[in-house]
Amino acid sequence: MKAYLASSKCIDWEHPSIVAKAKELSHGQSSHEQIAKSCFEYVRDRIKHSRDFGLNPVTCIASEVFEHKTGYCYAKSHLLAALLRANGIPAGLCYQRLSIENNQPPFSLHGLNSVYLPDISWYRIDARGNKPGIEAQFTPPIEKLAFPILIEGEYDLPGIHPEPLTEVIRILTSSTSFQEVADNLPDIESGKR
Repeated sequence: MKAYLASSKCIDWEHPSIVAKAKELSHGQSSHEQIAKSCFEYVRDRIKHSRDFGLNPVTCIASEVFEHKTGYCYAKSHLLAALLRANGIPAGLCYQRLSIENNQPPFSLHGLNSVYLPDISWYRIDARGNKPGIEAQFTPPIEKLAFPILIEGEYDLPGIHPEPLTEVIRILTSSTSFQEVADNLPDIESGKR
């Protein structure tokens, strides 16, 4: 579990702003599940999805996401992991390979989280942000993710990652606008991982 509690370059939960927000979100909560729900709802509802809202700058590091209140799904998952870890709750990163639109190729990665809840074990949550047609919720032990796997070529990448995938970091740190990210979404073909 140590790796899922660590502070790192992207999941910089020891940053003072993250520590302060994590403490605020856990105030009055009595269980890991309640704290996790509070952190999840904050990131889902208060941090705007960069593409949905057409927002810059492109963020990657959790404290940047918190500062600018925007990020792609990947960046939002970095912030959620940081807030959970700052509260002593193990959290990792998960990925799905999804159709970009119209349930056909091309595909791209989608970032979400998995949180360790003592009474349940690992539980996936998706704080990308709700909008018409997307309704992610925190309802353990039942997953209510933003996107179901629907067509051939879509799948859940195996594993719970303590750190972001290299492909994700590369696109977020090399892009200068939300549109550049949208035009170059990372993808991993089956069998490449």
